[in-house]
Amino acid sequence: MDIFISNTDGRPIYEQIVRQIKEQILSGKLEEGEMLPSMRLLAKELRISVITTKRAYEELEKEGFLVTMTGKGCFVARKNLELVREEQLRRAEEGLQAAVDAARVGNITMQELIEMLQTLYSAL
Repeated sequence: MDIFISNTDGRPIYEQIVRQIKEQILSGKLEEGEMLPSMRLLAKELRISVITTKRAYEELEKEGFLVTMTGKGCFVARKNLELVREEQLRRAEEGLQAAVDAARVGNITMQELIEMLQTLYSAL
């Protein structure tokens, strides 16, 4: 599992961990049932507090991405297709909001923005 902490990222460290683990789960890099490093090991590898890794794991468990088995560890939860779709919708919405904000600053019309979106979407 690859996690990189950035001191220049404005987000708290636990949020950076949560985001990166979610991305690895959604992309299939971390597979269903796969065991994650212990909170202590991850904290040691990242040179951060165990409290921070605990908070990240708890957040991921609360959101349904991880399952904790007492005495065994934390594992990637079974993929809930609705949860995966909701996460993808949220990410798309964030990207679209950034595009809308940039368009407003750049005095780009909604029609021009729609045309760009259609071009980008059909290029896939």
